[in-house]
Amino acid sequence: HAARDALRDRLAERQPLVESILESQVSAVLVDEGFGLLGQTLPPVSMHVTPVPMVLVVSPRDRIEFAVDLNLDALPIPERERLEARIDRELGVSSLVAPLGGLSMYPSMVVETESIARAIEVTAHEWAHHYLFFFPLGWEYSRLAETRILNETAATFFGREIALEVMARYYPDIPPPVYPSFGQPSEPPSDDAPPRDPDAPEPFDFAHELHLTRVQVDFLLSQGQIEAAETFMEYRRREFVRHGYAIRKLNQAYFAFYGGYQAEPGAGGADPIGPGLEELRALSPDLRTWMETIRGITTRAELLAALDAARR
Repeated sequence: HAARDALRDRLAERQPLVESILESQVSAVLVDEGFGLLGQTLPPVSMHVTPVPMVLVVSPRDRIEFAVDLNLDALPIPERERLEARIDRELGVSSLVAPLGGLSMYPSMVVETESIARAIEVTAHEWAHHYLFFFPLGWEYSRLAETRILNETAATFFGREIALEVMARYYPDIPPPVYPSFGQPSEPPSDDAPPRDPDAPEPFDFAHELHLTRVQVDFLLSQGQIEAAETFMEYRRREFVRHGYAIRKLNQAYFAFYGGYQAEPGAGGADPIGPGLEELRALSPDLRTWMETIRGITTRAELLAALDAARR
């Protein structure tokens, strides 16, 4: 305990300097991307690395919908499961207590992580929320479930793009993260990978399998087959665990939460928001133009109309 406490004290001494460096690096890239005035970002980048609360997500059982969320102190797994079981039993809903990567207070809360790329990504993600707060996509965050998905997915794409730029500029010796997309496999093969046996089974693609699971669950729920959908999700959860993906609970609330961040195939299923935002970014000349387009979009219909206009 003494060694751990001494290490924590040394980290606390250095933390303000590290945070200041990350803020200045993210700010510099944002200014170069056009998000600044007189050399300063608006709003200023402000973050603090800290333990982040968990979130309690509640969804109806008959559909996947982000109905309620509450921030909670971090809970050990047995306490999470007791809380979820009580809520599910007493309210007849689907619930999940899940960890958060950041929180867009001001300064934003950024999860403690060993990955500098992850810290930068979350910092830029939360800054995107601060920026969008001044526009309809931020004002109307909680008005519709689809508005929340648009906002969170846009912030995820934004955070990833800024993280790649910051890493390339300031940390060129550290391999940058490889983010999956809707237009390419989640794990592209490396150049030095050995040839694959053509008779061997295809490797397990988590994102693709999660996508298929969500699509099937949506179909079953649309047919009113709630118990069948829940049985299917538990069966699929066990399959994911068998392939090394430690999903504790796979239910409607899981998809409501993780399906709100659609920057890659997976929990969003057939929702067009993620692919639409990614394609719109590809058709935009730069990141600022993309953000100026999407900051006024609050529904799927508006996104698809903007995408149709950009394709012409």
